[in-house]
Amino acid sequence: MLKQILGKLPRKSSKSNSLDSDGSNAGNNNSINLGNGIQFTNTCNVVSSRLNVVKRMSSAIFPSNNTSGVETMEPRASFNDVPNSEKQNLFVSKLNLCCSVYDLSKNSDRNCADKDLKHQILIELVDVVASGSAKFTEPAIASMCKMCSSNLFRYFPPKFRSYSTHGETEDEEPMFDPSWSHLQHVYDLLLRFISSDSLDVKVAKKYVDHSFILSLLNLFDSEDPRERDFLKTILHRVYGKFMVHRPFIRKSVNDIIYRFVFETERHNGIAELLEIFGSVITGFAMPLKEEHKVFLWRALIPLHKPKSVGIYHQQLTYCLLQFVEKDPRLASVVIKGMLKYWPVTSSQKELMFLSELEEILEKINMEEFEKIMVPLFRRIGSCLNSFHFQVAERAHFLWSNNQILKLIMPNRRVILPLIFSALEQNQQNHWNQAVLNLTHNVRKMFYETDEELVLACQSKFEEEGSQANVAAERRRLTWEHLETAAAGGSFQPVACTNLPSLAKPTACAVTC
Repeated sequence: MLKQILGKLPRKSSKSNSLDSDGSNAGNNNSINLGNGIQFTNTCNVVSSRLNVVKRMSSAIFPSNNTSGVETMEPRASFNDVPNSEKQNLFVSKLNLCCSVYDLSKNSDRNCADKDLKHQILIELVDVVASGSAKFTEPAIASMCKMCSSNLFRYFPPKFRSYSTHGETEDEEPMFDPSWSHLQHVYDLLLRFISSDSLDVKVAKKYVDHSFILSLLNLFDSEDPRERDFLKTILHRVYGKFMVHRPFIRKSVNDIIYRFVFETERHNGIAELLEIFGSVITGFAMPLKEEHKVFLWRALIPLHKPKSVGIYHQQLTYCLLQFVEKDPRLASVVIKGMLKYWPVTSSQKELMFLSELEEILEKINMEEFEKIMVPLFRRIGSCLNSFHFQVAERAHFLWSNNQILKLIMPNRRVILPLIFSALEQNQQNHWNQAVLNLTHNVRKMFYETDEELVLACQSKFEEEGSQANVAAERRRLTWEHLETAAAGGSFQPVACTNLPSLAKPTACAVTC
């Protein structure tokens, strides 16, 4: 009887059922029936939920307050006014305050007090890190990386300078960032942070990740040389300390060079990147990996192509010499690449190529020299005969280098015939007296070493000259005959009746 009475009473719904029903009702309330079977769904909640997920992901990498396990403190307090146990919390609080970014242009007068406060705190943080008293716990590392990302990582405005309208070396004054007064302290703080001996790399690589490094590399396109100089030092320290990131850094720099050479030919930081890689190449282990050789073939050698090569040519030459010192067999590969990109119309680039060529020839061995001496001295012969007197002089100076002379003289029977015509043409009609004197000295050097070879080349040159004169006279007489025949009206065009008929295509035996 009691069970029957209790069974008729209404049962209390469970909490989970009520939540489910509320959620379903909320979902149903987001849809509006517009009639005709068309239903409009309100997606605001979905979008906001996705934004919350993204926000949670970003806060997981760089927490918004970085206060997990850290007590929030007043960032305006001085380190001297707090006990040692609270200094770490104060350090994180000051980093979080510096995450605020302001308009630092000269025309902006807003937030002056906040800008001054941030400037003072940045200086204070630099002093603390420089003193060695800062301890980089995980919250401090996360706050440091977030602060640097907020202040440094930015997009640069489009470049309106055109390298095509200028020479190979840019003489324009560099553009300085108006916010450098703050950026300088941020960069100094980041450099001291990366260089600190107390930094735990295993913890730091969680925040100094591929995304952070890629954003750092993008800053090399800054037009401010002071910023690029800081970036050069920082990236070098990152490469040295975070060994796990080395392949990614090399690959990313490859991509920057590829884009510069084959697409844009515009980048402000190629010289700094090559300067970093000059020291990196020095540390390559022998034998060289295939990856490093591919970097030489596909990245470094094509850097001779852009018109702005003069801006970074010194750093490029150093990198190539490091490869040749590591593996002398690569010398012939480098010279072949230079011959491929040898300038034809730019005398300034030709002078740079000749200087680089001399440095490489000083390190090449006889076996590799013999592989490339024929195409090389064909090109040098055209330089000897150049009407630009500086190019001609620079090419003659190769014979003043004793190391190169030791390579040339044993192979004189191959080399002299390639350049003899250029030497003779210089002696006959070059306009510059200095070039004439240098040509005479080179010819005399060969004559004293092998008189018989010089006389043989002389007779061959005279024979080729007489044949060229005979051919020129024959062409002149032919043209005179044609002009006379055309003037007398007796010139008859050749009839085409004797030409064989065009071959008719055979019928296709297969039905299409």
